[in-house]
Amino acid sequence: MTAREWLILAALPGLGPRRLAQLAEAAPAWPDGWLAAMPEPARSHLRLWLHHPARSPLQVQLDAALSWEAAADHHHLLTPAHDHWPALLAQIPDPPPVLWASGDLAALAPPGLAIVGSRRPSRDGLHNAQRFGRELAEQGWCVISGMALGVDGAAQQAALDAGGRSVAVLGCGVDVVYPQRHRQLYARLRDEGGLLLAEHPPGTAAHPSFFPRRNRIVTGLAHGVLVVEAAEKSGSLVSARLATEQNREVFAVPGSIHNPQARGCLDLIRDGAAMATCLADILGELGHWTAPSQALAFAAAGEQDPLLAWLSDRPTPLDALVALSGHDVSDCQLRLLELELEGLATQAVGGWIRLPR
Repeated sequence: MTAREWLILAALPGLGPRRLAQLAEAAPAWPDGWLAAMPEPARSHLRLWLHHPARSPLQVQLDAALSWEAAADHHHLLTPAHDHWPALLAQIPDPPPVLWASGDLAALAPPGLAIVGSRRPSRDGLHNAQRFGRELAEQGWCVISGMALGVDGAAQQAALDAGGRSVAVLGCGVDVVYPQRHRQLYARLRDEGGLLLAEHPPGTAAHPSFFPRRNRIVTGLAHGVLVVEAAEKSGSLVSARLATEQNREVFAVPGSIHNPQARGCLDLIRDGAAMATCLADILGELGHWTAPSQALAFAAAGEQDPLLAWLSDRPTPLDALVALSGHDVSDCQLRLLELELEGLATQAVGGWIRLPR
């Protein structure tokens, strides 16, 4: 299947992402096999385009899509035929047949973690979103979210501030800034190594019905999902449910039982989500996905020991360092002692921390 054919399939009436995925899995021959397998009125529309493209409204949509892609270097049309199509989307039952992309496609290369949460977080919730976003970026991970107010935007902003990657999946056209308060974040995602994605054509206004559908792409692009702060009936819990259905790891940041914004996270932990109090809790579960990380960056810069890359100003327990570094306990203990003697690290309550130079 070519990109043009995927664009036509995506424009056919009566064929949603789930039905298209089911048809594609059967691998019918193009075009006769597809025509035989698809229902009306999609069949008639496809047949008209195949035989009389100039009379087909599908050709108008195809031309518009290709013109948009050609209009700027940072415009991309992603389909399963594209070299940068995210392989993880093949694991969900209803992947989008087309993603409109604006920004740097290299943002899709690192392993990704989705960070979601309240649009009205507490001060602690906002701080935790920023901390996890920054530390994930420092370890070479991409932060994936929906550019919403609150937790989502804070995590993505922190990832970019750390010089990392972030992908935003929008519930509107990729050229529409929503919410308007995130106009600056939108521009940074487009221009500073991030990426904006949407399954709706450019110019599509945001609509409440688009956001639950958008969430399946946020979670589908990620190896795991971190819920930072969420009330009992938060939309973030929809993302957590989708992640579970997609066989993604779900993490939740615990909070006070007196904080209504923490109730959703506490419920998730009760129901089996992994508790995340620091980055090591997440990477201990997902560290095997880690691609070129900060450890490699430190090594390339002449850092004496990649183990330093796993240390920050927050204590990291020894067992987490063992899981993250791949070294055994004795090797880690020996090297940590050496780093302490060199004045590069020290032991604190809760684990080891990196000392400033």
